Amino acid sequence: MAKWIQLVNLLVYITQVSTIEQFRSFVSETELNHLAINTNTDTVYIGAVNRLYQVSGDLELRINVTTGPRLDHKKCTPPIDSNQCPMASPTDNYNKLLLLDVPKERIIVCGSIFKGICSLRKLNNISEQISYDDSRGEKSFVASNDEKFETVGLVSDMTAGGPRVLFVGKGTSQHDNGIIISTRILDEKEDKVPFETFLDSATFKYGYSSVSTQQFVFVFEDSERVYFISSLLDKNNGRNRTFITRLCKMDSNYFSYVEMDFLCKDGNTYYNICTSAYLERPGQELANAMGISEVNNKVLFGVFSTFDNNQEKTAVCMFSLENINKKFEDNREKCYNSTSEPINQAGENIFSKPFGDKIGCGGKKYPIENESLKYPCGSEHLPYPLQSKDGVVSEAVLLRENNPYTSIAVSVENEHTIAFLGTAEGKLIKAFLGEQSREYRVLSFDTKSTVKNGMVFDGKKAHLYVMTKKKVHRVPVQDCARYSDCNECTQAKDPYCGWCVINGACSLKKDCSRAHEPNHWLWSPDGVCLKIESVQPSDMSVKHLGNVMLSVAPPIALHVDDGLRCVFGGNNQSAILESDGSISCPHPYSIPASLIGYDYVNVTIQLFVAKGVFIAGSTYQFYNCEESMNLSQNLPCISCVTTRWECGWNINNHKCVDRTPSNDANLISQEENCPQVYQREPSFIPMERKSTIHFDGKNLETFKDGRFTAGNDDKLRFTATVVRMENTENQFSLSIPELPAQDEEFVALDIYVKVNSQKIDSKLNVSLYNCFFGRSDCSLCRAANPKYKCVWCNNRCVYEDKCKAPDTKAEECPDPLITDFTPKAAPLSGGILLTIMGSNLGITSQDVEEIRVAGVDCIFKPENYSVSTRVMCEVGPAPFAQSGNINIMVNGKEGFSPSSLAFTYQEPEPTSVRPVEGVLAGGTYITISGQNLETGSKNDVQVSLRGAPCKVISFGEEIICITSEGNKEEAVKVKLSYGTNTLKEAGKFTYKNNPIISQFNPDRSFASGGRNITISGSGFNLVQNFSMMATLQSSREKRELDGNAFHIIEKEDILEKVNDTVIIFSSPPVPENYLNSEVTVVIKMDGFMTNLQTTELSFIYLSDPTFDNFTDGIKKQVNNLINAKGSKLNDAMTIEEAKAFVGEGICKINTLTSTDLYCVPPEEQPPPRRRHKRDTTDNLPEFTVRFGNREWILGKVEYGLSPAIPLHIIIPVVLIPMILIIVTAVYFYRRKSRQAEREYEKVKLQLEGLEESVRDRCKKEFTDLMIEMEDQTNDLNETGIPFLDYKMYTDRVFFWPSKDGEKDVMITGKLDIPEGRRQTVEVALNQFSNLLNSKSFLTIFIHTLENQKDFSAREKLYFASLLTVALHGKLEYYTDIMRTLFVELMEQYVAKNPKLMLRRSETVVERMLSNWMSICLYQYLKDTAGEPLYKLFKAIKHQVEKGPVDAVQIKAKYTLNDTGLLGDDVEYTQLTVNVIVQDEGLEPVPVKVLNCDTIEQVKEKIVEQVYKSLPYSHRPKADSLALEWRPGSTAQILSDLDLTSLKDGRWKRINTLMHYNVRDNATLILSRIGVSQQQEENHQDLPGERHALLEDENKVWHLVRPVDEVDESKSKRGSLKPKEQTKAITEIYLTRLLSVKGTLQQFVDNFFQSVLNSKPVVPPAVKYFFDFLDEQAEKYEIKDEDTVHIWKTNSLSLRFWVNILKNPHFIFDVHVHQVVDASLSVIAQTFMDACSRTEHKLSRESPSNKLLYAKEISTYKKMVEDYYKGIRQMVQVSDQDMNTHLAEISRAHTESLNSMVALHQLYQYTKKYYDEIINALEEDPSAQRMQLAIRLQQIAAALENKVTDL
Repeated sequence: MAKWIQLVNLLVYITQVSTIEQFRSFVSETELNHLAINTNTDTVYIGAVNRLYQVSGDLELRINVTTGPRLDHKKCTPPIDSNQCPMASPTDNYNKLLLLDVPKERIIVCGSIFKGICSLRKLNNISEQISYDDSRGEKSFVASNDEKFETVGLVSDMTAGGPRVLFVGKGTSQHDNGIIISTRILDEKEDKVPFETFLDSATFKYGYSSVSTQQFVFVFEDSERVYFISSLLDKNNGRNRTFITRLCKMDSNYFSYVEMDFLCKDGNTYYNICTSAYLERPGQELANAMGISEVNNKVLFGVFSTFDNNQEKTAVCMFSLENINKKFEDNREKCYNSTSEPINQAGENIFSKPFGDKIGCGGKKYPIENESLKYPCGSEHLPYPLQSKDGVVSEAVLLRENNPYTSIAVSVENEHTIAFLGTAEGKLIKAFLGEQSREYRVLSFDTKSTVKNGMVFDGKKAHLYVMTKKKVHRVPVQDCARYSDCNECTQAKDPYCGWCVINGACSLKKDCSRAHEPNHWLWSPDGVCLKIESVQPSDMSVKHLGNVMLSVAPPIALHVDDGLRCVFGGNNQSAILESDGSISCPHPYSIPASLIGYDYVNVTIQLFVAKGVFIAGSTYQFYNCEESMNLSQNLPCISCVTTRWECGWNINNHKCVDRTPSNDANLISQEENCPQVYQREPSFIPMERKSTIHFDGKNLETFKDGRFTAGNDDKLRFTATVVRMENTENQFSLSIPELPAQDEEFVALDIYVKVNSQKIDSKLNVSLYNCFFGRSDCSLCRAANPKYKCVWCNNRCVYEDKCKAPDTKAEECPDPLITDFTPKAAPLSGGILLTIMGSNLGITSQDVEEIRVAGVDCIFKPENYSVSTRVMCEVGPAPFAQSGNINIMVNGKEGFSPSSLAFTYQEPEPTSVRPVEGVLAGGTYITISGQNLETGSKNDVQVSLRGAPCKVISFGEEIICITSEGNKEEAVKVKLSYGTNTLKEAGKFTYKNNPIISQFNPDRSFASGGRNITISGSGFNLVQNFSMMATLQSSREKRELDGNAFHIIEKEDILEKVNDTVIIFSSPPVPENYLNSEVTVVIKMDGFMTNLQTTELSFIYLSDPTFDNFTDGIKKQVNNLINAKGSKLNDAMTIEEAKAFVGEGICKINTLTSTDLYCVPPEEQPPPRRRHKRDTTDNLPEFTVRFGNREWILGKVEYGLSPAIPLHIIIPVVLIPMILIIVTAVYFYRRKSRQAEREYEKVKLQLEGLEESVRDRCKKEFTDLMIEMEDQTNDLNETGIPFLDYKMYTDRVFFWPSKDGEKDVMITGKLDIPEGRRQTVEVALNQFSNLLNSKSFLTIFIHTLENQKDFSAREKLYFASLLTVALHGKLEYYTDIMRTLFVELMEQYVAKNPKLMLRRSETVVERMLSNWMSICLYQYLKDTAGEPLYKLFKAIKHQVEKGPVDAVQIKAKYTLNDTGLLGDDVEYTQLTVNVIVQDEGLEPVPVKVLNCDTIEQVKEKIVEQVYKSLPYSHRPKADSLALEWRPGSTAQILSDLDLTSLKDGRWKRINTLMHYNVRDNATLILSRIGVSQQQEENHQDLPGERHALLEDENKVWHLVRPVDEVDESKSKRGSLKPKEQTKAITEIYLTRLLSVKGTLQQFVDNFFQSVLNSKPVVPPAVKYFFDFLDEQAEKYEIKDEDTVHIWKTNSLSLRFWVNILKNPHFIFDVHVHQVVDASLSVIAQTFMDACSRTEHKLSRESPSNKLLYAKEISTYKKMVEDYYKGIRQMVQVSDQDMNTHLAEISRAHTESLNSMVALHQLYQYTKKYYDEIINALEEDPSAQRMQLAIRLQQIAAALENKVTDL
């Protein structure tokens, strides 16, 4: 069983990824004890040593309560009095219980101090205590006061609707009250206070604490019962037993107390210690596997452990609660009704009281049946408390030996059961529980500390809270989205996840829109992905193409509106769904050529659904029979007919062709039918000699009269004539010329045969052989195979025919010759191998007869013999040290070693070992010294340390080896063995425990590395070599079972070893793109490797900081201080570590924050690091910042100028004139002082008056600043955003700016065409549309128009918009044209100034781009950016209208635009008028207006409020409405100008509500008026004056008369107070700009964020076009990033976003007033500034609009940079994906556009420039071929109604 489970886990680990995840976490100051969560609010409560924490679901701290240390002692009884308890001392308070009583909104907290007294605290604020009493004595001692023993508790109702009670189980300890299980009250009851026992009998005490200890693990309830799980250790025999105990909740006497053994086993291994448990309803799959039929039956999951040789092993077991209860009842029945004492197989009594006391079970003469059923909660007359040895046992489903389980929590998802298991080394393991349980994922935390018991889920079971020593981690139960494709999703085997086919995403089942349909959600553990199961036909010839039928598996139902597409070899077309579920896919238009040596090519087939979601794919093979004949060079026919395709050999035209029913009879299809020749003999021929070969042929009838030739086309080139043998038809001979010798022994020679220059199949293959190659001596030559006929002739090995007189063939070989041997020495006992090198050392091993070494026999080793050149033997023992030659006897001939070489017998004597100690992990370099150690060879010597090998890496006068891992800390002998007979002891070596890292600082580094890391610990004195490595687990290695597999990114050796306990490293650099993976820092100390982490700290890498370069590259006037700005500067750097330089001088850093670095430069300007010959700005010193390994050069610095003039010049030139000036000044001062005193008083009075005026204005402006905008959100939620439909949107974007505006024919869609000609015109226009779809025609058309001088810029824009509408049905084609024109435009600008491209819309293609962006971003506007833009518009409108707006000057009090600022203090009051709409029967509508509003403004505000549910275009216009006020019995028609209007000379003031004296809460009546009625009203109001007002001498004003028009005789202005007759200081009112800006800031930020955010989604068009620009920049080698940035800004931000921002009515059905437009223009300008990389220098003279957003502009610029960078890093949008997207837009919207009108308007340009276009078409060659000019003439004739002969 164990092996099977381990095998399953091993298979799972192959796909398992263990990563250090970045989870939300909470860090405690002290060790954590307990964790609880309120699932209603997801508030988390944490109990720790001396602390209580209340945190949010996101683990953000809310409340922190200190609970210790307190004065206490375990022996003392609270309250603590130091006089009565003198041994009391400050004692840590361990949290022992942390339980929520949600219905009562309270929390139970118990600590270890004061004998475990508990308190009640408020659930919503744990700092507030509800109840706490430490004076009630022993009856209130609840929890264990020993930190080593756990306490468990459960809050529940004792009975239904009864009192809330606390069931407690606690471990035994020495100074405890002895109660292990008790029931306690939580509310005051009679004379009892909370936490006293319910009754004295509601307790159970332990028996013998001295002989056993008990630990409680878990408590839970089910129905009317409560259960405890505990483990008991018997100190006498060391045995552990785990019990499950059951009580009835209502049983206050504990008659129902029963417990039994609770065991988990694997085969014969019993896991008898339960460490964690969890109760949960199982998923249906697990329930079926366990045989559980009841739906609500629960399962108890437990982690159990045992110890084997001090090694902890753990297992997971599952117990059905139904089976547990059944076993309890069986035990009770057996005890109550047995006639004798029940015993088990070991002869032991099954039943006893807890702790071993006997109990009266059995022995009943007259047992009563079903006694246990009659008394389900026991009775006083029945035996209790009852303990049984006959308990429940379950087989383990998961096992783990290393890194054991410590905690468990279980969840169910889609009826699948998932276990979350914490481990001893701080990992969280996810496991699937079912028929075959398995681990499927391991998550690592940044700690090695144990995962504690008590993991809890949040309310939705979406997150798991995991507690380690000092951290709580919030872990998502699933992260399906991390898997990017179906294979990854299914390989994860995550039961939470599945592949949602239609969405193309790995997700939860509930998140998949079609999961209810079969196979639309593919469950991850099934390992099944949708695939193309079969293709018919299975393959296809490139010569005969046709559609293919696909079937997918598993079968899936697709709908027509799913937009199924098939991409077959790049051909993207709609696929056809057949009735049987198969899919018809059109074939590719073209097939790529096959690779050389292949006769087929693989082409991909991919199926996609809407939005480009990939669902399945396969490869398909297209074969080419013409290539099949080339597969084998000399076998064209056989290659053709033996291929797997339907190919046949056409013998007539000598080709391989497709076999079809029509030609099959005429083709050769079998190999034996092919014309061919084959060889008879010989198969070997010598080099450098003419030879003849003979061969046969068959099927040669067709070639009987042909001329046969043969040859070779490779390096041995030759051609020869084939001779037909006499009197034969199919037998031939071929003479092969003398071919040169090659540097090889054998060379294959393939021979072709041709008939009349065409190859026929030739199987002629011979081998050329070279006797001389590799046979340098006689023995080697004679050892050659006799069939080669090699002979030794004239000291050379040659073919026998080459050995001719006077040369003689050698019959015998010379004497053997020894040239060298190794080793040169051996120990006296011999036993080492000696290798002898030489020549003529025999032909076979039998030729070697005897070998002697220094007169001693050497045993020959024939298995290592090499012919003639090498002999090996084992040296025998010698009686004493000696030297001598080597003799060898071969075939009776003797050979000797040279006299210069002697072999020596000597005895090696090792004397010492250093070092004498090292780490247990090995890796220590040991050096062994002594005499004669260089005996034998390196291969003969072995070093061992008590059997453990020490790898020899150096052999000589000293031997150096590397120790392997030791078994334990001990001293071992170092032994050397030489060969097989000599063993020497060199000394002793002691293995010491591996080094320990106790702490390190700092704990982080930037990715560029170079930060000094100081590590403290012990055992460093044992280490020789230190290194620090940044490692990364590769995806392949992650799948292996060995979790330590990694590859090294970078390695750094030790920087400094301070002493034996402190070492310093420089952090190695890590590429930033690795930071999202598991980068682990490892310290290698000899053979010991450990992660750089402690129990609560891990070393981490952070991305490098960023610095802002100096403006214009130069920082000026830096004599005192230099400031460098950036971001994340101090994330992993301190002032002491950072360095800054000015040229060659040091800039002393005195401040380092997240965003700023300040340093003091040298007093005098230092020289630059790199000097230039010329004295220019290049010679200014650079400012450099160095953080570790990385440097940033931010620019150059320039010191303030200081003169270097000599002192003798300064005195006369400067001081003397100064003295003269001072004397003169004193004279004139005394003269003017009296006059100044007189003027002073006068000025003082004026200043006081001015100061008072300024103070009043500032106070008022400050008050205005506090006015906040009313919330527009409610209206938005009620009515929705009034988006324009697609047609209205494009009409306004494309044609609204035209000269005809909304009356443009493209907007109205009305063409003035006689009805009789309409059909003819439409046909002609369709032909014109086809002509436009010719790329040649369209490009010539556009170029011709642009070349006309009278083709204005306005006409270019209008023409481009017409073209956009006309080609909207084929946006892919439109995009292709746009790209082509852009490439041409690019070439023009690159040659001049590339930065100017796209700056203006001066060409057709630039306008086409604007329109293209508008089309592609319409949906993005609606889905993402539209809402923040609309809210911004509404916010500006509301802010503007809450203050006065001058209707004549178009200026407002509240605005962002200083030119539109109302620079006078106009008094006004806000009124609420109740409006009744006549004839509509509506209730009065309250409307807020201003008493200074004109009547027209009032009507606009009324319409805005009354008709707010209607879009603007559906509302009545203000000038079509009449407004009537009835202050009494009379009615007053209100209008802007009437007979009552105030006149002042030629000035007339527009009427306001103040003019009519309309008061607050007045009732106004709104009615509609007809045209005639409207005219009548006008004449009635202004008899004879309306026209007069239009004359120059009559002028109107509203709030402020223009300053230059004020009559000098009348300085009094309408609304200004008398004391403000002095001209107001305009700049005072600029504070209003800041007021409005502050109010609108959030709306502006929200809009910018929605537009400049690349994280959630970026429109594919943006990514596509930006990549196109990047490609062009790379193509033209444009390295300047600013240029590409400008292109992107001009193409997107300038052409689209600024346009939409300034014109909200392009996307919304709204009216934009001029005053609102003024503020929108400021925001648009800010947006443009943010997109520019140019630094705008601000000064006092800068426009207010620039100053207004000066602070925010850097943030916005950063957003733009990040946005562009984010887009660059996105996955590329292919042409295919973009075309699919564009096709969807075409399909969705083309029908709504006025395409026919657009074609008609485009033709007008054709008509205007008809001759020029015709000439251009006739001159272009491609246009001539396609007769484009003639086609245009025909179209023109039809449209012009002319007769033509064309």
